[in-house]
Amino acid sequence: MDDTPTPLDDSRYQAVSSRDARFDGEFFFGVASTGIYCRPSCPAVTPKRVNVSFHPSAAAAQGAGFRACRRCRPDAVPGSAEWNVRADLVGRAMRLIGDGVVDREGVGGLADRLGYSARQVHRQLTEELGAGPVALARAQRAHTARILLTTTSLPVTEIAFAAGFKSVRQFNDTVREVYACTPTALRGRAPGHRGRPAPTAAGIPLRLAHRGPYAAREIFDHLQHGAVPGVEETRGAPGARRYRRTLRLPYGTAVAEVREPAPAHRGHWLDCRLHLSDPRDLSTAVQRMRRLFDLDADPYAVADRLRADPLLRPLVDARPGLRSPGAADGDELAVRAVLARGRSAEAAAELAGGLVTAYGKPLAAPDGALTHVFPDADTLAGAALDDIPAAPRRTLRTLTTALADGTVRLDPGADRDSAERALLALPGVDARTAGHIRMRALADPDVFPAEETGIPVEDTAAWRPWRSYALHHLRLRTAEPRTDALKDA
Repeated sequence: MDDTPTPLDDSRYQAVSSRDARFDGEFFFGVASTGIYCRPSCPAVTPKRVNVSFHPSAAAAQGAGFRACRRCRPDAVPGSAEWNVRADLVGRAMRLIGDGVVDREGVGGLADRLGYSARQVHRQLTEELGAGPVALARAQRAHTARILLTTTSLPVTEIAFAAGFKSVRQFNDTVREVYACTPTALRGRAPGHRGRPAPTAAGIPLRLAHRGPYAAREIFDHLQHGAVPGVEETRGAPGARRYRRTLRLPYGTAVAEVREPAPAHRGHWLDCRLHLSDPRDLSTAVQRMRRLFDLDADPYAVADRLRADPLLRPLVDARPGLRSPGAADGDELAVRAVLARGRSAEAAAELAGGLVTAYGKPLAAPDGALTHVFPDADTLAGAALDDIPAAPRRTLRTLTTALADGTVRLDPGADRDSAERALLALPGVDARTAGHIRMRALADPDVFPAEETGIPVEDTAAWRPWRSYALHHLRLRTAEPRTDALKDA
């Protein structure tokens, strides 16, 4: 292996020397003299260049024998924004691994979803990220284990299986290797630990990290505006709201609550609390909330590209860190998109709420205004849908049937072009609806429906690959400018 420094390594070392948080999650660095790996913004004394190596993923750093820094917690950084942009095998694989597919279905299941052989998937991931799917999933399991150890009172043996490990021995060995201590010792080092963490019934408290500025008011406004009764609610006044929703997950259900940061908040995270019926769903629930709030975006790259256009420059400056919200459940978003066609957000939410009451799965116990999880595609495909007007009813039948039988796939690893073609082939799904589903359900950062804005598509080429963000800026351009939007600390 050639260890000769490259210009890219030199620029990365400059980022480390300046503790530049913009690169957190984009790469990691290992320190040979200490045996630890860190995020670029680690506040520790900058190591000598001769002792530093760079790694494209936490799994690669762990595979090289480095343990996670206790000070900067490199396993808790935002994900790389690259996976949101890329539609190739590696990007799709990373989104599926984040959703827990390897833990649930193995490498074979991951490969089947991607349409490649397991060998091809392993080879391409290793070439780009320095680690194969098993190692990448293992790094995620270690992070999940740390969260459960430090925030819940679950017994250590239960945490081992909840985090996705196949045995307690594998769990113990991994925690020792990644964090250089036993699971019990890791629990004891948690900040504020006094004997035992909070009871699991109180939920799992999390900080969902993001990079750069975050325009929280706009995304909370958006989620509140179209909240579906029974599934979503927003409590509190602007600047101190709590967005709450139910989640249907592989092993059970959950209620997630995310707090809107106050305007004076200078941290790079959103406070979240998860109430899980099965702790094995933790990593999947986290990833789905991250997609909904677009927390892995790179606002610096978006702003650099969009500010080059005189039309967009004042809009970007007025709302730094504006996000393009995704979806917690792709199938749910598609159903809601069909109901929203030609209707106000409130009217569409009311129709969706009727579906929830009639066909949604009730929670074991209501939680405030949250009573159900959104009905799945299998249920809706066979439902009467008597309360839905005739036109959207026909479209809903074809859509939910296609989702149920796999003709249309909207999971995190779905091929975006194939999914859009399949949607457009369904009677009643027009280009605008398909584009909306692609932008939100598949978290595509580069969707731009020209018919909505009146701007020809050919005039937006310079905005790529961030046209979804441009669309959100244009939608808000008649609203009051946000001169008080959160700025970087």
